[in-house]
Amino acid sequence: MPINDSDRLAAETTLQTQLPGVPKAIHARYDRRVSRVIVGLDNGLELAFPPRLAQGLEQATPADLAIIEISPLGDGLHWPAIDADLYVPGLLQGVFGSKSWMARHLGAAGGRARSGAKVAAARENGRKGGRPRKRASA
Repeated sequence: MPINDSDRLAAETTLQTQLPGVPKAIHARYDRRVSRVIVGLDNGLELAFPPRLAQGLEQATPADLAIIEISPLGDGLHWPAIDADLYVPGLLQGVFGSKSWMARHLGAAGGRARSGAKVAAARENGRKGGRPRKRASA
């Protein structure tokens, strides 16, 4: 079903009324000096984050990150060079990717965590000869 301009405008108007008070992006750029994507919002705030934290931007080069497009409603960012997209309200909530992507990255960070209990458990395990070997099943 083709969408004409009046349909698009009606959908944008509906969306704007459903998202009152949600900050919108008005400008975005990549700052090479500090390796940060900087997003200016319509409420005067700026959001800055390192691209390595965002899904689709982890391996991007500075040239890939240099061109950022903002969606007409200001709720999305798009990098055409790498075909990556981020949702601005999600960024404001600390969501830098899909649910499964975030789970992988949070899990990896948790596995690197060092707490006193974890260190003590590792030492105790070492005194016992380390992890038990897995036995091959016949």
